[in-house]
Amino acid sequence: MRNKQFKNNTKSPGKQTHIKLEGQIRVTGRGSGFFEIEGVTKGKDVLEIETKSLKTALNNDTVEVIRLPRTGKVVTGEVTKIIKRAKTRFVGTVDCDESGKCFLIPDDRRVYVDFTLPSLDKLEAKPGEKILIEMVAWSDPKGNPEGKLLKVLGKKGEHETEIAAILYDSGFAYDFPEDVEREANGASSNFKNSLANESKNRRDLRATPTFTIDPVDAKDFDDAISVVEVGDGKLEVGVHIADVSFYVRPGTALDREAQERATSVYLVDRTIPMLPEALSNEICSLKPDEDRLAYSAIFTLDKDGKLVKEWFGRTIIRSQKRFTYEEAQGVLDAGNGPMVKELVLVRDLAKIFRKKRMEAGSILFDKEEVRVVLGEDKKVIEIFVKPRYETQWLIEEWMLMANRKVAEFMSKAIGAKKIPGFIYRIHDRPDREKIESLAIFLKGIGVNLNQQKGTIQGSALNKMFREIEGLDTEELIKQAALRSMSKAIYTTKNVGHYGLAFDDYTHFTSPIRRYPDIMVHRLLELYLSSKNISADTIHYYNKLAAHSSQKEVEAERAERDSVKMKQVEFMSGHIGEEVEGIITGVTDWGIYVEELKTKTTGLVRIAEIGDDYYELDEKNYQLIGTKTKRKFRLGDKLKVKVAKVDIESKSLDFTLVR
Repeated sequence: MRNKQFKNNTKSPGKQTHIKLEGQIRVTGRGSGFFEIEGVTKGKDVLEIETKSLKTALNNDTVEVIRLPRTGKVVTGEVTKIIKRAKTRFVGTVDCDESGKCFLIPDDRRVYVDFTLPSLDKLEAKPGEKILIEMVAWSDPKGNPEGKLLKVLGKKGEHETEIAAILYDSGFAYDFPEDVEREANGASSNFKNSLANESKNRRDLRATPTFTIDPVDAKDFDDAISVVEVGDGKLEVGVHIADVSFYVRPGTALDREAQERATSVYLVDRTIPMLPEALSNEICSLKPDEDRLAYSAIFTLDKDGKLVKEWFGRTIIRSQKRFTYEEAQGVLDAGNGPMVKELVLVRDLAKIFRKKRMEAGSILFDKEEVRVVLGEDKKVIEIFVKPRYETQWLIEEWMLMANRKVAEFMSKAIGAKKIPGFIYRIHDRPDREKIESLAIFLKGIGVNLNQQKGTIQGSALNKMFREIEGLDTEELIKQAALRSMSKAIYTTKNVGHYGLAFDDYTHFTSPIRRYPDIMVHRLLELYLSSKNISADTIHYYNKLAAHSSQKEVEAERAERDSVKMKQVEFMSGHIGEEVEGIITGVTDWGIYVEELKTKTTGLVRIAEIGDDYYELDEKNYQLIGTKTKRKFRLGDKLKVKVAKVDIESKSLDFTLVR
């Protein structure tokens, strides 16, 4: 969402009236700010803000800015007011000088200043330790912000310290408050009574063949599939989702905590759940051979995948089998084993759904995912790219089906003016300039993208993905294409989902780990129960949707950082070794190389190339030697040597192998 603008009608004699702009600012580690504006001329929709003009603004703060007179091609601005801080808690390392004056050096490099701390004799932390602080005050841009110690995390470089640092710096906490745990434990203690009472009011599907398919290390099973033949060549397939909203009621401590967290966080060595384990891993988890309360979407379909009938409502289910992706794949490959008939039926329908989705322009982003295997000492044993199984996209297709059909059902109610709104998962069309830049980038590495003035169809991207399949540059190109896309967000304003080619889409299928799904369940239940959904409720939920979108970004950053930390740590045991890599970035300070097996990225500094003076050819994404004309281009394979590792900054240096 772009930022708002409005006129400042307060005029001073002899001064020009400024247009004030309000919204979020993006700040880089170099202390430069960027502010996106809505409704201005193409190519002039971003204000650049120098450090001196930030006036204490930090990354993602909501600010008021004014546009300054143009200097050359650059449109600049100045922050005039901090409206709301994006965060006030920061993680970093304690550093003290000889006089005992102490500072916090932030882990987040986008925080371009250090925080002043109490003197060493009053500080309950030691130099070299990582701590969590609260920003107390910062009004003077020429001074440093003041920090108050909240928690000592431990000595920097140690595994538990660094994991805690990543988590707290992203705005998440390990533990749940006592009142939240108490409510969760109370729900767990009353579970049998809840089942007995609810069995009178719910559709009973406990005798229906039902199973779950999840990763091997999953502990919270929030979705299950059932399938039965109902005659005339038709199937009844149920997508059953943990009924978290039954236990997490509005206004409770559980609900407030779930709202704040908004999502579970999947770090390299642990999960930080959105809900206490008494719910997430126990009474809400759809464990095999145990009765569970569910919210179900049940579809009657013919053999060609055509929807005949749909039903949404609360149920009681009992999963008969917990499959891992590998186990279910083994059954399908062998053609025999537990529930083979049911697996084949839902697999064959999923194939039909997938084919139709691709034909409609749904974009197939099959990205590589890295798996890091740790030992008991938290040291890396192995890093590898996860295999992709047919059973993974089988489940994905059925979850997409449920999410889409719930959204369509509620959109019809909005169209008939029965309800004022709903929570959607939207994905806007990509920015034209980004698509044009992507096309130029791809052309530079020999790939054609069929786009027209920044407009592109999903089918064109899928065609390009098929053409690059198996190339060394395949993942590089997919990542570049993904970066050119808009970010999917939660909102009550439906613009459709460009990436999936759906007019209506929501998140209904993961309420154990996503708060928007809980909101969706509540709104669906209110509508099905003929209860009022007020405009105020939708307005409030829209605010929670925006919060959830932001927390999703922060969780993804924490997850990436935890993997990157272990990748770099793993490479520290291979100093001096030669490895194969692919160039994933070229800059005027060097080339970025991704090691092929572990997907660890490191920098070959331009000074280390050494045999020539190299210049950056931005247009063709390459470095060129002025004398030798040697080129280093995106996508080139080369051998490098592991030269230097900095675990704290999660950075790695390579040198070229001649």
